[in-house]
Amino acid sequence: MEWNKMSKVLEGIRVLDFGRFIAGPFCAALLADYGADVIRIDRVGGSEDRFIVPVTDSGEGALFLQVNRNKRSITLDIDSAEGRDVVRRLVETADVVVANMPPRSLKSLGLDYETLCAIKPDIILTASTAFGSHEGAGHRVGFDGVGQALSGAVYMSGTPDSPTKAMVPVVDFSTALSCALGTVMALYERRVSGRGQCVEASLLRTALNLSSGALIEEATLAINRQATGNRSPSYGPSDIFRTSDGWIIAQAIGQPLFRRWCALVGKPDLADDPRFHDDLSRGSHGEYLSALMGEWCATRTRADALSQLEQARIPAAPVYSPREALDDPSIQASGAYVWTDYPGLPRKAPIVAPPAVLSRTPPEVERRPPTIGEHTDEVLAEVGYDRAQILALRQAGVV
Repeated sequence: MEWNKMSKVLEGIRVLDFGRFIAGPFCAALLADYGADVIRIDRVGGSEDRFIVPVTDSGEGALFLQVNRNKRSITLDIDSAEGRDVVRRLVETADVVVANMPPRSLKSLGLDYETLCAIKPDIILTASTAFGSHEGAGHRVGFDGVGQALSGAVYMSGTPDSPTKAMVPVVDFSTALSCALGTVMALYERRVSGRGQCVEASLLRTALNLSSGALIEEATLAINRQATGNRSPSYGPSDIFRTSDGWIIAQAIGQPLFRRWCALVGKPDLADDPRFHDDLSRGSHGEYLSALMGEWCATRTRADALSQLEQARIPAAPVYSPREALDDPSIQASGAYVWTDYPGLPRKAPIVAPPAVLSRTPPEVERRPPTIGEHTDEVLAEVGYDRAQILALRQAGVV
């Protein structure tokens, strides 16, 4: 069937999700949002990433709910011989295997590309790691913060005396987005070649991409730039400012915006001051510009400051708490939140909708995240196990 005749872009594609935490599972969730049948392979009793930042009575975590929507779950002991047989049968029916673990772990579990390809030649393995699969790095483990730290991002955040990590897992989610793109490209290429391939990504490579501007600047100019808190060293004013009743961010980048900002704060002469003739010079004098903006903001409410900045067409926004981000009417109206029930939740959870929307074949969050092994019997029956065999697997602790 041609893709353009399908009701969803990835309809008919089956994905086995052995991913944990964010990079692997969110990649698989994105594929599910666009129609793929994604089967999460949980450990018997539930995998460890289920229970980080618990929000339900049974301990499921906030990020688990976000990155496992639209999936089915089976429990499986893949270390056992019987479990390996289940994996083999599942792979025979699959198009994609998603896993984020070191290469040696993949091989020991029989999830390396060579083993999978021997079972199904056109299989696509999407494998993300912390540092890559090359010699000397493939065995190492790491989380989002490790990638941030190694890339220079943490050094350039906060202050020289207090390097600061982003508390949201930007590297994990960005790696997942890259993996989803790579997977779709591999599926697209397979239509011509009929062959699978391995899609690789790493937290470190992702983090380096995010930090690339600072890396290129240092490599070419060797200026040893230091952290400046929330103030940009490359243009200005660009900072976070305190108003009389809260915080805002405002960013003037480029001469037209800077000229409008000068008029806004009552300093039109600064637009022609040689100290501020371009973005870099304004960044170099950013402390002075931020101080002027801080004085202007201090005498205004957050709403008043933002209203005037909007009228001047200067990019600005309130610094929201999570509660404020949830309650903002314009964010709600955008369809960003899909309010979803889950067993044991005190109230519905706002699953954030996929970041990319297609006009004709849009993604959908249709299925809540699965409970532990919720679809085990159903999936096993699909790959040929009868009721007695499934019962035997349960009694043996394999599922």
